[in-house]
Amino acid sequence: QVQLAESGGGLVQAGGSLRLSCGASGGTLNNYVMGWFRQAPGKERECVAAISSRGGSTFYVDSVKGRFTISKDSVSVNLQMNSLKPEDTAVYYCAARPIISYSYYTRRSAYDYWGQGTQVTVSS
Repeated sequence: QVQLAESGGGLVQAGGSLRLSCGASGGTLNNYVMGWFRQAPGKERECVAAISSRGGSTFYVDSVKGRFTISKDSVSVNLQMNSLKPEDTAVYYCAARPIISYSYYTRRSAYDYWGQGTQVTVSS
């Protein structure tokens, strides 16, 4: 059993930065593949970043490459978001899959645990 909780969302102007963090209560994330998803109104929930359990492999959706950085340690996964754009506005969710893997996952169905989400709003 893993409880995930996101933090760090908020309102920021275009070009600004935010750092999201997702902490695990009740266990460590050493053996978890982690992902960050976002969902904007009227749009499908999409994977924006993912990281292997040991942190050696990462994924970024094309729209955030060069701007977002995912990282993890034993107790949290983080998403540093720079040069934010209005189109980044969404609810951001962290997700976890309990597996030791050198790879990552981008499908929603691959993840077992989810946080409640944190709102990120980027104004123009």
